[in-house]
Amino acid sequence: MAGVSEIPVDEAIERVSAGSYLLDVREQDEWDRGHAPAAHLIPMSTIEQRVGELPGDEPLLVICHSGYRSYNVARALVAAGYDAVSVAGGMEAWQSAGGEVVRDASQPPLD
Repeated sequence: MAGVSEIPVDEAIERVSAGSYLLDVREQDEWDRGHAPAAHLIPMSTIEQRVGELPGDEPLLVICHSGYRSYNVARALVAAGYDAVSVAGGMEAWQSAGGEVVRDASQPPLD
């Protein structure tokens, strides 16, 4: 779809390391199993009610488990006037590429 892009996970890791805003749209249980330390959790199921919490003056990198939800959320955010991109491959790719992951010690690791 025009206006929505995906970025490779390596680029996302670099941009987040440099201070870019990373929006994790997974659910709380997925977050607890492992997330990027700099990520901000707003589950896809609540994004409409919480969109006002997002910064409107900087690009948003949107991530989920494998890339499907993040693409759909990025598409909706672009339609709402945000500068948003989806992280291709999601947290699966993030972890595989060596991106830092933190998790709740009582939870099993990411699949």
